[in-house]
Amino acid sequence: MSVYKHILVPLDGSPTADRGLLEAIRLASELKSELRLLHVINDFPMLMEMSTISSFEAGLQKMRDYGESVLSKAQAQATAAGVQAQTVLREVTQGRVADVVTEEAAKAACDLVVMGTHGRRGLSRLALGSDADRVARSSPVPVLLVRGASAS
Repeated sequence: MSVYKHILVPLDGSPTADRGLLEAIRLASELKSELRLLHVINDFPMLMEMSTISSFEAGLQKMRDYGESVLSKAQAQATAAGVQAQTVLREVTQGRVADVVTEEAAKAACDLVVMGTHGRRGLSRLALGSDADRVARSSPVPVLLVRGASAS
């Protein structure tokens, strides 16, 4: 019996996140685990930029559609590999995406988080921050970080 029965996979549609997904699918296939695919919409930055309610609503709907598309493609990849996967689309207006990831891991009783990381170092990491790093530091469960192809 596997220690990792429920694996959380945060996705944003980036190639780096896709590498994390591929690793999660491989693990889930070998361990007979289920995946919980998560996409987080952070609409606070958009809220600050939109001048009208209608443009905000239209922008938010585009973000939702994009998130659903990311999740649908990821679920299809998992299914093609014989892995069960459920999808979760969460919206946040305050806080960081990393906080939503750790909350979801706890709420859904996940045993592992698998996510891509850009592997930034030095000033670029300090300037841009790292959701992956924040998840690794605050997650209630183990975190497997998968480096992107261009990580150095």
